[in-house]
Amino acid sequence: MSICNCPCDPVLFNDVQHIKRRDIVLKRELGEGAFGKVFLAECYNLSPTKDKMLVAVKTLKDATVSARKDFQREAELLTNLRHEHIVKFYGVCVDGDPLIMVFEYMKNGDLNKFLRARGPDAMILVDGQPRLKGEMSISQMLNIATQIASGMVYLASQHFVHRDLATRNCLVGGNVQVKIGDFGMSRDVYSTDYYRVGGHTMLPIRWMPPESIMYRKFTTESDVWSFGVILWEIFTYGKQPWFQLSNNEVIECITQGRVLERPRVCPKEVYDIMLGCWQREPQQRLSIKDIHRILQALGKTSPIYLDILG
Repeated sequence: MSICNCPCDPVLFNDVQHIKRRDIVLKRELGEGAFGKVFLAECYNLSPTKDKMLVAVKTLKDATVSARKDFQREAELLTNLRHEHIVKFYGVCVDGDPLIMVFEYMKNGDLNKFLRARGPDAMILVDGQPRLKGEMSISQMLNIATQIASGMVYLASQHFVHRDLATRNCLVGGNVQVKIGDFGMSRDVYSTDYYRVGGHTMLPIRWMPPESIMYRKFTTESDVWSFGVILWEIFTYGKQPWFQLSNNEVIECITQGRVLERPRVCPKEVYDIMLGCWQREPQQRLSIKDIHRILQALGKTSPIYLDILG
């Protein structure tokens, strides 16, 4: 199908870098979302210093007028986000179908899988024999949390509300560099994390504050609530929040003011941050700047001191 020459035509993108289709060589599928597939690819002529580089490519399978408009809006929005803890968006390919968005490739995948592979029960093979992998240290967990908070400080400064912050939507690169991203894939891969509300809206209720569940109100403060849940995920090695409850029970719990319990390995100072994120009144929640500052300070504290607190 050729691209229509109507006002919605993505060729009219403002300020978005255009990448030629012949410069993108697909390698393998990384996952599939409601919008289309995500592939690992090689991209040529993208960097002035490298002949080719690995990228993640998000395709749009449903090229309806409204899907194209959403694609254009998202690309223009992402083009303006530039931060070391936000997944890099390189540009679009719109000469032919499917429409494509090109992102940096994060080799260690999403943070949820990364955490689960490093939990107390995670095994590795040594000389063909299964051995416990060894848990992450509290310092490593704090480092991951601080990186995400840094990205969130930037998003808040841009008045950008993410709406779906969770470890499944953070990606891990080399040297445990963590960045916020959302390829829209997680709704399929992590389908049990979403609850279908009113027909077809899929909502991540286990990460949402009462005002988002009850009134669909999303703000920087609702993102802060979600960050508290991310902290809980990090300190439980990627457990699903309220894993023992059904979706309806979760809604009841959150709207009645119950909060997640302190994880076994979580220092009191870190649980205090979680509680500061989970204040019922949005304006009473900690600001993301304060959270980032506290996490940085805790990261400089002696790990022995923190481990004793745990």
